[in-house]
Amino acid sequence: MGEIAPRPLRADAQRNRQRLLDAAVRAFSQGEPEVTLESVARDAGVGIGTLYRHFPTREALVEAAYRSELGRLCDAVPELLEQLPAEAALRAWMDRFIDYLAAKRGMADALRLVIESGANPYSESRDRLYAALDLLLAAGVAAGTVRDDVPSADVLASLSGVSLAAGEPARREQAGRLLDLLMDGLRHRPGG
Repeated sequence: MGEIAPRPLRADAQRNRQRLLDAAVRAFSQGEPEVTLESVARDAGVGIGTLYRHFPTREALVEAAYRSELGRLCDAVPELLEQLPAEAALRAWMDRFIDYLAAKRGMADALRLVIESGANPYSESRDRLYAALDLLLAAGVAAGTVRDDVPSADVLASLSGVSLAAGEPARREQAGRLLDLLMDGLRHRPGG
């Protein structure tokens, strides 16, 4: 007998779920040791019962919040490529990646507890990030603005390094300069 697919959420339930995820990211990415689920529900403007209907455990909420941020980052690629030239879309995505890593770093303690509970919030991360970068790099190559000899793994490693070097909000300006340097290295140079 096959599994029954879960019913899609009503529009109001979808809004409440997203508000909870957004509130959870804000709360857990601050790196505070004791974020209460009640405070997350309050920040989202819903009751604690609504939170538990969507996320039966703290770990489920943290994992879903992390995956939501990953999805927001990766799912932005088609829209960026539609709205911006390929090179500008890649650079805009890089800024979003730095924000994503800052949130992930802030959520480190909460994510560690998720892993200790037996879940793996990172199981899809690398594949999703590579796929997003592959699309951006391919668009740049097709437009003739990005080199065709740089693998997405190298770009991802470089972005992680930028985040570590200047990922703090106080050093956001430095991160921008480092990303500009990275973009300069990725630019296609005819005859070069």
